[in-house]
Amino acid sequence: MKMKNQLSKLALVAALLATPLVQAATYVIDTKGAHAAVAFKFKHLNISWLTGEFEDFDGQFTYDEANPKASTIEVNVRTASIDSNHAERDKHMRSAKFLDTDQFPSAEFASKRVEVGADGALTVVGDLTLHGVTKEVAIDAEMTGAGDDPWGGYRAGFEGSVTIDTTEFGMKFPPSNEVELLFFLEGIRQ
Repeated sequence: MKMKNQLSKLALVAALLATPLVQAATYVIDTKGAHAAVAFKFKHLNISWLTGEFEDFDGQFTYDEANPKASTIEVNVRTASIDSNHAERDKHMRSAKFLDTDQFPSAEFASKRVEVGADGALTVVGDLTLHGVTKEVAIDAEMTGAGDDPWGGYRAGFEGSVTIDTTEFGMKFPPSNEVELLFFLEGIRQ
């Protein structure tokens, strides 16, 4: 009986050692292939939406399907890359009156934690640094898909959004100071 018990313990240890440990995978956001976007929208004259995106950004995220709460994300945006499809407006938005891209050439988001709702919805809580000010924000997010790509890699995609008050970051976007930031991120597993 003692020998059988020891054999059972050895078999259990061998099985545990042979089983790969599931860990969060690291993904680099695919900006080179233009499979990601950081966009924005805000009301123009309280009549319609003004939209645009930042063309130069990078980042990475980790994702553990078995434990989404252990996931992390970092995104770095070069603010001078703003593109609202109107050169004069973009120049104005780069100026000291708004983004002040000379003094604040980048904006960053770094997650602190990920919350998972009962319905599986994700809330990514982290620090957004914009215009030299850091504030905690909560981004509503969801996984949009994952799988093998045609080039032998593996990818995962997420989208998220958060509405910020620009006055909290030392800027004013009259008549509405609310700007919605939109993230469409596809990452390549490393």
